[in-house]
Amino acid sequence: MQRRTLIAALLAAPSLARAEGYPNRAIRMLCGFPPGGTTDIAARLVSERLSARLGVPVTVENRPGATGNIATEATLHAEADGYTLQTISAAEGAMNYTLFGARNPSRPEDVVQVGLLMRVPNAIFVHPSLPVHSIADLIAYARAHPGQLNFGSTSLGGTPHMAMELLKLRTGIDLLHVPFRGAGPMLVEAMAGRVQVGCDNLPSVIGHLRDGRLRPLAVTSAQRSPALPDLPAVAEAVPGFEATGWFGVQAAARTPPAHIARLGAEIDAITREQTYRLRLAELGADPPGLTAEGGTTPATYAAFTRAEIGKWGEVIRASGMRLE
Repeated sequence: MQRRTLIAALLAAPSLARAEGYPNRAIRMLCGFPPGGTTDIAARLVSERLSARLGVPVTVENRPGATGNIATEATLHAEADGYTLQTISAAEGAMNYTLFGARNPSRPEDVVQVGLLMRVPNAIFVHPSLPVHSIADLIAYARAHPGQLNFGSTSLGGTPHMAMELLKLRTGIDLLHVPFRGAGPMLVEAMAGRVQVGCDNLPSVIGHLRDGRLRPLAVTSAQRSPALPDLPAVAEAVPGFEATGWFGVQAAARTPPAHIARLGAEIDAITREQTYRLRLAELGADPPGLTAEGGTTPATYAAFTRAEIGKWGEVIRASGMRLE
C-alpha cells in the first residue's frame, strides 16, 4: 500500500511542479480584432498589468477576421498549457455560437473562462453632415428615407451590430448594415462620411465623439454614461432598450485548472486596482462587477457567459441573421 502511494506521488510530481512553476516563460494574448478597437484596448490594458504581476512577458497578437473566430480557432489549436490566452468580446464569448451555428470554430464546452475585464456601453453616432441630432431624429429620418441610410459596425455580429439590429427590431426602421473588420477601419469611413450612421464600443470611439469629428446620438446602456453625462441613453427614446458590450479572457478548455485559477486570481486583482478602474472610467467603461468586491472569478465569469449566450441567441434568431 505504501509502495503504491509512493509511486502515485512520484507520477504526480512533474504535473505538480509544472503547476507550481507556472508561468516560467512568455504568455501570448490573442486578439480577434485589429489595433484601435475595444478588444485590442482591453487586451493591452490587462496584458501590461498581468505581465508585471506574473513576472513574465504577456504579448498581444492581433489575429483579426471572422468576427473574432480566427483568433478563437488559433487559441483552440495551440497547446492548452496556459501560455496561449484570448481576449474576447461578447461576439466570441456569446453571440457567435448562435450567429455561426455549426460553422463556429468552438462550442461553449471547448473553452474555459478566466475573467471578465470590463463592461462597456456602445455609442450610436452619425457623420456631422447628416441632419440628425438625436435617436428620435434618426428614427424619423430613417422612416422618411427607408433603405437609404447605411450603418457601420465593427464586425458581423458583436454588440455594436446587434445594438443596431435591436434598434431596427424595436422601431421598424430600415438601415443597410456595412460590417468592417474592427473599429479602426469603420471609424475611418465614418469620419470620411462614407458611413452615415455608426455604432461602436464607447472606449474606441469616445475621443472622436469628444472632438466633434463624429456626432453622438446616444449610448446603448440602460442609463447615461458618466463619461458622457450629457449624452442620452437610447432607452430615453425607446423604453427598455439596452445593448452593452463586454470583454474578457478565455483559454482552451484543456488548460490545467491550476493555471486557470492562478490567472483568474491575478485578473481579479487587476480589475480591483484603483488605477485600472480610473482608466476604465476615462474610457467610458465599467469594471466587471461579478463578485461582492466588484471583481471577477472564472466561476462567476462562466455563469455570466452562459446567460449572455442565451440572451443574445434570442435576439439573433429574431433578427434572422444566422450564418449557418
